[in-house]
Amino acid sequence: MRGRSAVRCWLEAPFFAIRFLTVVPPIVGRRPPEAGDFGRSDAFFPMVGLGLGGLLAAVDLLARPVLAEPVLNVLLVATLAALTGALHLDGVIDTFDGLLGGASREQRLAIMRDPRAGSYGVVAVVLLLGLKLAALSALPPAVRTPALLLAPCLGRWGIVLVTQTFPYARPEGMGRAFKESIRVQHLLVAGATSLGAAALLGGAAGSVVWLAVGAAVVVAGRGITAALGGLTGDSYGAICEAAEAGVLVAFGLRLGSVLG
Repeated sequence: MRGRSAVRCWLEAPFFAIRFLTVVPPIVGRRPPEAGDFGRSDAFFPMVGLGLGGLLAAVDLLARPVLAEPVLNVLLVATLAALTGALHLDGVIDTFDGLLGGASREQRLAIMRDPRAGSYGVVAVVLLLGLKLAALSALPPAVRTPALLLAPCLGRWGIVLVTQTFPYARPEGMGRAFKESIRVQHLLVAGATSLGAAALLGGAAGSVVWLAVGAAVVVAGRGITAALGGLTGDSYGAICEAAEAGVLVAFGLRLGSVLG
């Protein structure tokens, strides 16, 4: 830690999480990240997601009086992509290009490194964005704000869960830095934060969605690991995006009325 105390490193961790996950300029944590900073920042990924969700909810409330709902939904999806630099959407493209375009583990990983977008990836990201728009249009008014708050939060909880659970597929890369430095305590902090937010904002339905997201991302992680021998940074992004869409779809199922 080069003389920095553990307390100071933990205090800086949320700002590193913002730096890693968004395009927001760093206020604290401007120094180059060290090994431990990656894992500690994982603990605060759901909190950053909740902040992103708060911005989406604010845009929704402010723009709703002046924009038609289909236009507003496009604005919300575009806002989230802009705030995150479309980082995870790029992961969707690379992941689907690799998984569907390669015949072997080595070919899949090589395709995922190719900066060009292939047909599988383009179709996947278009379908994902279409699903998000459709799910937003199906949200009952009573759960629209909780869904907007929780979708980015639980999507980033999914990243933390699969980072801790599955091996990394490459010998190098930024994703490996997160994998090597994450610890159980980081997972516990992220899990408690995301579950608390889900229960507080979504009640029983929110808790069920939190459980469903956890189960779904583990299943996805197992499938990707079978194909690649582990996960990559692109896989983390794809899982986050899929989890976000899943949260929006789940809240549109009116789970609140079913669960009381």
